[in-house]
Amino acid sequence: MLKSIKKESLVTNVTVKTFGCRLNSYESQLIRESFPNYGKKELDRFHVINTCNVTNEAVRQARQAIRKIHREYPGNKILVTGCAAQIAPELFAKMPEVDLVIGNREKINPDIFSSLVLQYSKDKKIFVKNIFTGKNTYPPLIRDFHERSRAFLQVQQGCDYRCTFCVIPFSRGNSFSIPYDHIFKQIQIFLDKGFKEIILTGVDLTSYGKDLKNKLRLGDIVEKILYDFPELKRLRISSLDPAAIDSKLKNLLISEDRIMPHVHLSIQSGDNIILKRMKRRHSREQVIELCSDLIKKRKGITFGADLIVGFPTETENMFQNTLKIVAQSKLTFLHIFPFSLRSGTPASKMPQVSGAVVKERLSRLRDMSYKALRFSMNSLIGKKVSVLLEKEKWGRCESYFPVKIDKVGKIGNVLSASITDYSADGELEAKVN
Repeated sequence: MLKSIKKESLVTNVTVKTFGCRLNSYESQLIRESFPNYGKKELDRFHVINTCNVTNEAVRQARQAIRKIHREYPGNKILVTGCAAQIAPELFAKMPEVDLVIGNREKINPDIFSSLVLQYSKDKKIFVKNIFTGKNTYPPLIRDFHERSRAFLQVQQGCDYRCTFCVIPFSRGNSFSIPYDHIFKQIQIFLDKGFKEIILTGVDLTSYGKDLKNKLRLGDIVEKILYDFPELKRLRISSLDPAAIDSKLKNLLISEDRIMPHVHLSIQSGDNIILKRMKRRHSREQVIELCSDLIKKRKGITFGADLIVGFPTETENMFQNTLKIVAQSKLTFLHIFPFSLRSGTPASKMPQVSGAVVKERLSRLRDMSYKALRFSMNSLIGKKVSVLLEKEKWGRCESYFPVKIDKVGKIGNVLSASITDYSADGELEAKVN
């Protein structure tokens, strides 16, 4: 089940509830900074719901959150934006609790966004334009990252590929890249604010640079970031397509200590026939080879993966291939989703797997995921790790494991600690060195 990242109390005139991906988190911060703060009392009662549209469950959760906020704050105004609002604005506009629906392009333009907030009327709720029309614009620089010790940085937007189950291109548009000079300025702001870790994020990161005249690829900008900012302690890279990791990026993942040894892969299935029906670009063999090579050459590296269970036509043998790839690739952090039928996608017209079968397969894969996680945590006992504190006694180490430490530390600091144990809920326990 998808979970919102968190509900946050922010500046005096707005709260933002973010669902879904890290890119949405970045854009939620932009919304906070774009929100008009003119001292008007009516602006002190706005709630923004930044939605996700990856699954039907994500949409359901957003609608549920809207109703809950309205019950708890009946006099407050509710603004809905994000991917679900972009694709189905009427769905939210019809809700009596909702005052305003704004599209994905509009939400990242501070002038348009603040104007809509100040001038909206009950006669028109929807301000959503076709995501494929108009000029691509990258978001302005943000000044901070609210209540976080790690900063997300958007370097890419949109997707040119059309996986048969996916609606993301229709909510995000086609792929475009953020120029490096803009990335440079944003990183400098984050470092000046004291951030020790920056996470590069986008919809299809490995497509970075295809639309740029200078043809810089993802590996090139990662190399430039590390060279230009020697003071940056930790760099992470969000989800990668295993079929499109360029050679420079792979070499950097192997050789650069400041790139954290954790790679999240958009795998979706471990069966080649299902991958073809999904219209994915990689094969199971490519994934296994990539992970095997990185394990040999980068000490302590861990892998996360997105996996869909019950894709149309999936047989037991096909599902077994997904179970096998978890073990063969040594995948640890699994994001497991039951197939979600999205109206209008090619996959929605394929023969569906019964709900009972999907539920049973989910249980088996989650059990395997838990065992893989425990095995990896057990292998770290007695070893030293570097922990970036996100709470006074809690943070994440280099390989992305959550770590609970035995002493109070300052949020945002990086501490050396030795792993002593792990808990049943997936946290490492450590003693500060």
